[in-house]
Amino acid sequence: MKKYESIRIFKNPILEAMTHVHPIVPLLLWTPVTGYWLYMSHVNYGLTGLEFLLTFVTGIVIWTLTEYVLHRFVFHMPTIGPLTERFVFLFHGLHHDDPNDPTRLVMPPVPAILIVGLLYYFFGMFTPERYHQSFMAFFIVGYLCYDYIHYATHHFKMTGRVGRYLKKYHLQHHFRHEKAKYGVSSPLWDYIFRTVSGEKEAGY
Repeated sequence: MKKYESIRIFKNPILEAMTHVHPIVPLLLWTPVTGYWLYMSHVNYGLTGLEFLLTFVTGIVIWTLTEYVLHRFVFHMPTIGPLTERFVFLFHGLHHDDPNDPTRLVMPPVPAILIVGLLYYFFGMFTPERYHQSFMAFFIVGYLCYDYIHYATHHFKMTGRVGRYLKKYHLQHHFRHEKAKYGVSSPLWDYIFRTVSGEKEAGY
């Protein structure tokens, strides 16, 4: 990976180092977890192919909604003081200030594990036990797709109709209006909640 001059956000060198993540890390971290969950779903509950397909579709769709909700209402939430300003900056504002930093495009492992842990128990309150781990496995697959689509929109040409569309769509979020086009892996929820367009801020 080429040397990139990143914005420094922590004086402590250990904390600062933890904010830089190679893009392969999420794949290495979550592939064994999703594999284990799918294996246990088969061993403990004997899920059929149709049931795996059902949890696959559900997990991916719920991920895209989660992505939209987090991006719109958490990462772009109105700030009401220095603490919320710091929170928004660390989780997302920094990315808008320096969108092409290659080591800050995927979620660092520590917050990622905490967030997934919370979501695991949250979804467990609504998901039948039989399908919980399979659902979570495919939910994480959706997250991984998001991570690498997001990385690609900033660092790859992205050939093909879908790739070009997703790249243009996300870059318009950065350079036209930050309060629109919240979907990265899919524009579905932007269309449903009518956040596809916003006031133009800069030409792109």
